[in-house]
Amino acid sequence: MTQLRPHDTRDPESFSARLWADINDTQFAAILEHPFVTGLTDGTLAPDAFAHYVIQDMHYLRDYSRALSIVSAKAPTLADTAMFARHSADVFDVELQLHGELLPQLGIDPAALAAVAVAPTTAAYTSYLLATAYGGSFVDGLAAVLPCYWIYARVGAELLHRGSPDPRYQLWINTYGGDEFNASVAEVLDLTDRVGRHLTAADEAVARAHFRTTSRYEWMFFDAGYRQETWPV
Repeated sequence: MTQLRPHDTRDPESFSARLWADINDTQFAAILEHPFVTGLTDGTLAPDAFAHYVIQDMHYLRDYSRALSIVSAKAPTLADTAMFARHSADVFDVELQLHGELLPQLGIDPAALAAVAVAPTTAAYTSYLLATAYGGSFVDGLAAVLPCYWIYARVGAELLHRGSPDPRYQLWINTYGGDEFNASVAEVLDLTDRVGRHLTAADEAVARAHFRTTSRYEWMFFDAGYRQETWPV
């Protein structure tokens, strides 16, 4: 029996359903069609492009963890604070463990990572996350960090069905299509719908704009990896 994922069971009238409806036919469709994503399963993605993505993802996750900590501090209940604090720690316990397995397989020296510059898209995306989490409301920060959870879960679920001829890409797919990551996504979606019931129309509009923006950054991050983006000057 196939286990339902958090994105398979959302109430169509919920706040999360409205958020997803904003991007499903635009940003998310573009992500699934991007050659970086399709290349993970058809074997056409260049290993150098994947290595570039993994290195930038490590830079990204350091600031994403900080953004989660800020969202945690603004959460409405102690349980919500604890959840985001745990997720922030999980970035290192779970996702950086994945990178620890991938780096040697990609021929990357972990000691040399500090010398690799943060690429333009990485810097722009993390700056937006931190600015929104710090300067906005709890819901603003929640909406900004949510696409990184939810889009990866949905991409992982889609690619899990396809599989990959490259064991390095399959390891990445298994992580984001797996039960552990999806359990964390389900927690955040449940919270999203709980707080969404009490939003004013104006506050919801602002949150949905943040969600759309960081969803666009998700596409840009895959694209930057594919292009092996560096600073132009």
